[in-house]
Amino acid sequence: MGGDGQRGVEWTGKVALVTGAGSGIGQASAEAFARAGAKVAVVDLDVAGGERVVENIKAAGGEAFFIASNVSDENAVKEMVAETLSRYGRLDAAHNNAGISPDTGLTADCPFDVWNQVMAVNLTGTWLCMKHQIPALLAGGGGAIVNTGSVNSIKGAPKLSAYAASKHGLVGLTRTAAIEYAAQNIRVNMICPGITLTPMLEKKAAEVDWDLKTAHQMVPIDRLAAPNEMAEAAVWLCSTSASYITGVVLSVDGGMTLN
Repeated sequence: MGGDGQRGVEWTGKVALVTGAGSGIGQASAEAFARAGAKVAVVDLDVAGGERVVENIKAAGGEAFFIASNVSDENAVKEMVAETLSRYGRLDAAHNNAGISPDTGLTADCPFDVWNQVMAVNLTGTWLCMKHQIPALLAGGGGAIVNTGSVNSIKGAPKLSAYAASKHGLVGLTRTAAIEYAAQNIRVNMICPGITLTPMLEKKAAEVDWDLKTAHQMVPIDRLAAPNEMAEAAVWLCSTSASYITGVVLSVDGGMTLN
């Protein structure tokens, strides 16, 4: 999947855009696209994190630039895509990975403003990204989009009602766009990560006093995922190796959702 084997072949001259790329899965995805030979637009609200990722890519011989953007703001998203086209002249792949996961308590206790914030970033934000990415992809003859869901896209998540609802919503959004644009050479897929060791997960675990040392017990493979394992799946789905795959909701979860 993805990786160094594609450098100099498929991704040379191609452009990928990754949101939520300042850390975790997004960082790993941006770096994986760059290793494969793509030019990368690194997008995040975290300026320090995003610029650090760009420095990592350049230090490894790749090409990237940083865009500070809030995916829940349509004007910012429109500008994000415009900046990418201005800098690199095209867009071939997008990994819409930006997301938040605040603890919302039981469903009846979820604050209205928190619900709206989660939906604005996770669901509306992904839709806004696709709304402006798709015309850019069409202008270049097609391409691929991968959205980041969660194991909670396909199962319930106690005390995370807004998060689970937003990630379930991404399934319908992804599959609908896949049908709509398949004949125009745009593939739209989704990865559903399992428990992945990211800064967001570590912060979340600290907030709810969850011992990550025992989390592997929830996973049949008996370990947690590394961000690069999610990134490799995303890059592969965007590659010609997955040229006949669209509308797929791919669990990358070590078997968590088998039970």
